[in-house]
Amino acid sequence: QALSSSPPPLSHAGSLLLAVHFYSLPRAAPLIPSTALGALLLNFAALLAYAGIRRSLRNASLFLTLCLTTSVFWCGYGVVLILGGQGVLSDSGDFCDALVPGLVTFALALLIIAVVGFLCREVLLALVASAVSLASAHEVAVHCRPAFGSSAVACNYLIVCLLGGYFALGRILCFLSKEKIALPGTDLSKSKTREQIQPTGGSTNRFAVTGLILNMLSASIFGCRLLGITGKLFIGHVPWLWAAGIYQLGICVLSYRAMDVLMATFFGFTSVLKLAGGYCLLYPIWQPEEPSFPTPFLVVFSILFVVLALFLTLQSPVDGLYLLVYVASCVALACSPKGFFEGGPQGVDVAIFVASALMALLHLHNVTARAKIPTGRGAVKALLARGGFPKLREGTDLHAPYLGYSKYADAEVLGYASSVLASFALTVTGDPQAPLATVVIPWVLVAGGILKLLSGSVAFARGKTLESSAFILYAVMWIIWGLARYGGLYGTTRSFHAAVGIIAFMLFNAFVVLCTLFLNMAWFLYSLTFFLIALSFLLDAVHALPAGYDIAATLIFGLVSFYCFLSALCSSIFEGSCLLMGRPIVQLSGVGGGMSKCLHLPARKAASVKRIADILRNGGTCGIPTDTVYVLVAACNRPDAVEKAHHSKRQAQDRPMSLWISSLKQLEPAKHLFTPLLWDFMEAAWPSPISLVVPRGEWVDFLGMKDSAKYVGTPQSIAIRIPDCSVTTHLIDLVGPIVVTSANPTGEADTTHHNQVYAKLGDKVDAVLCDGPSPENIASTVVDCTKIDSGNIGFFRVGIIPKSQVKLTLILFLLP
Repeated sequence: QALSSSPPPLSHAGSLLLAVHFYSLPRAAPLIPSTALGALLLNFAALLAYAGIRRSLRNASLFLTLCLTTSVFWCGYGVVLILGGQGVLSDSGDFCDALVPGLVTFALALLIIAVVGFLCREVLLALVASAVSLASAHEVAVHCRPAFGSSAVACNYLIVCLLGGYFALGRILCFLSKEKIALPGTDLSKSKTREQIQPTGGSTNRFAVTGLILNMLSASIFGCRLLGITGKLFIGHVPWLWAAGIYQLGICVLSYRAMDVLMATFFGFTSVLKLAGGYCLLYPIWQPEEPSFPTPFLVVFSILFVVLALFLTLQSPVDGLYLLVYVASCVALACSPKGFFEGGPQGVDVAIFVASALMALLHLHNVTARAKIPTGRGAVKALLARGGFPKLREGTDLHAPYLGYSKYADAEVLGYASSVLASFALTVTGDPQAPLATVVIPWVLVAGGILKLLSGSVAFARGKTLESSAFILYAVMWIIWGLARYGGLYGTTRSFHAAVGIIAFMLFNAFVVLCTLFLNMAWFLYSLTFFLIALSFLLDAVHALPAGYDIAATLIFGLVSFYCFLSALCSSIFEGSCLLMGRPIVQLSGVGGGMSKCLHLPARKAASVKRIADILRNGGTCGIPTDTVYVLVAACNRPDAVEKAHHSKRQAQDRPMSLWISSLKQLEPAKHLFTPLLWDFMEAAWPSPISLVVPRGEWVDFLGMKDSAKYVGTPQSIAIRIPDCSVTTHLIDLVGPIVVTSANPTGEADTTHHNQVYAKLGDKVDAVLCDGPSPENIASTVVDCTKIDSGNIGFFRVGIIPKSQVKLTLILFLLP
């Protein structure tokens, strides 16, 4: 938690190292060896990334961008320092050529962050970004003209150290004074409130800015070579490219967390280009000539970028136009036999750098400032509505609920696209004598392997067990086969072993095909046509591949994957399906029963709470959010609903249901049946995530449960609670006291998201009140108050409230 609220101290620590390093440069031997400095910067880069991502959940957009941008900077910088310290960059000028493209990029990127920070009155963050930007610019000057001296660089990093010290002092004073004393710019609660009151207008992807800065970084590497800023492309640029690619994969995952399917897919695509670019620069390790590029793959890649740009234009025309520069980049690579090493692609990279800088400024301003720069979204929305087109999805609450833990948007779009890309890589014929002469491994390994693994992981997180299993199985197949076939890892003697492994994969895929009979037609064809790809692998392993078979298999599997890609895109953009995936081929009674969706209502709307109340009053059972985890509830005055809730949970006798009220006024008619000490303790302890187990008595009859009262509590006691959640207490005000149990089958983990309720009880409840992730992942504390009159309390379960706090409440409020 301390890390997530203190980026200036973290940046202060890394900047202190760099300040010492640059002050000691005039010495014969640096005070901190390059290898040690690089390793320390890598550690601080990881901590900054953690701090930014953790803090991002609190809606601090500028903070997030500064942390992640500085993290990438120090990651690439640290690896370059390690390479220099180990003698890899031994030639004269290599160290300068390796550092300058990254320094130029981050000087401009941090300047953009600083400008937006000053405009949004985030002065401290803006000053930190300005200082690091100036340090990077001065370091570029030092490398270009050594006479400039490194003191200016050290001074800028020293400013960051002072700002970090100021921030740390402010946070310490704020903590010691219990937030009564706060130095200007160090009160995080005010910054949080200022961002939260801004209108969002739907879902906002705060991670996109960092992704755009990463696009600037990779484009800078090749653009600097074209402009003559660097003398050559070599291994010293690989740290920047691979750091950008790896962080881009992380931004892809975080964009799914932000429910932004299109930008997540785009960042997945661009990560392929970055990792492929770094791979190409390693060619001197295995061959003297520059590698060649496969044209079919890049043509298909450009088509996918065009389709993605068209769909993104429907959401934001400016973003759609931006994607066209990547279409041009893929076309330029397809037309250049030597790919990244030729002037055409490098010229497009200059355009990508400029466009990415402008888009980063636009996105950062729009997610941080109150006044927004128009992107044409409203005009497209009105045009579609006037033309009778399907309605666009807006906001995270309009994402169709799926079984499982849907803190993420659906990643199937990226999974299908990676299948298209990997399949067309098969059209390249590998040369057994020079297997690495053509750039194929990045396309198969990253597109077919890493991106598909990412898609499978997100699908698994959403509860799509079959889809995730298939994606992960295919990813493993692409990785193993890509390395074996195009990396020269198997020969005649290993063909038999490769064939046995491929046959094992085909058997697993046969099971997947069987299961897809109960899913839909598109998935059945998708898994079935993968058999053609696997058969191509098998025939090639035994050296019996007929001429043209791999082309035919690629076309069939690629077209099926492309249709699935379009269908998933339509589903993510429009309400309702434009391109259907088809119905299950085989429908059996009981199969897929859990897929039936009950009514889902957003908790932020008062009308939703009223509708849930009507369902409960009519004898229904519902899943609702609370101050801890999600629970299953029924109205006390509906005995049939109480019994239904008991049976739907398969409630164990040792875990009885409890009783919730909204205030003690609901028990006022039976107050005389409670002891004064117990009543006072209930007043002192509630509302809170504390359940009090009280003696069972005649007061239970006032609740109207009749015969169903046997399902609540034990014959001797009942647990009661007033939740500290406005939505829940408002619902109880409308319905009256409710019977509560955890929203999961007995013995399973607590549910912490509304889609987990669908996964576990979706076909057994009438509605779910959806409020996203639970505020806490721990259940309430259950206190035994049956012997409180003797001054003793016990604990059945210690949850979010510790024992010490409960006992302190008893001592402070009740005992003389």
